[in-house]
Amino acid sequence: MTTKVKICGLSTPETLAAALAHGADFVGLVFFAKSPRNVSLETAQRLADLARGRAKIVTLVVDADDQQLGDIARDVLPDYIQAHGKETPARIAAMRDLTGIPVYKALRVATKEDVAQANAYHASAFMLYDAMPPKDSVLPGGNGLAFDWTILKDAGHPFMLAGGLTPANVASAIAVTKADMVDVSSGVESAPGV
Repeated sequence: MTTKVKICGLSTPETLAAALAHGADFVGLVFFAKSPRNVSLETAQRLADLARGRAKIVTLVVDADDQQLGDIARDVLPDYIQAHGKETPARIAAMRDLTGIPVYKALRVATKEDVAQANAYHASAFMLYDAMPPKDSVLPGGNGLAFDWTILKDAGHPFMLAGGLTPANVASAIAVTKADMVDVSSGVESAPGV
């Protein structure tokens, strides 16, 4: 099994070029104003145009409304939308129906009980497991925190792993979880958002 790699939070042509040059299978563009990785619709469109045909394009949203989703679908033309907020299974299905773009759900986990919540989403979305953010965090993900990967042992379905992954620990994370895909952001930053 070859694990696919997503580099998320790219915001400049230079960082996008570096991710592509190093073999990223997916590139992530963040649409969340509180994130240091947030991009405008125009910037995302330019970056997506540079990546198209070289890697799959993922747009990350947090509780996006229909207007934002429509703008992203029309202007960025992503391959996937990553829902990283409090979206319900019904909302995930509605997002997919509205845009015609596959949507996957990010679920923040710390226990096996948290992982079990993914069962409600399986009919409508692929899953990404991320670490629980600190209680005072304004970011739902991308906080550089790992979690006990062994809780994914019985996940029983294909998934993407995120949360505190770095070049130093990603091989161990893959060995423990058998993740189909990994998603790294802050673990490869030289400064917040870079």
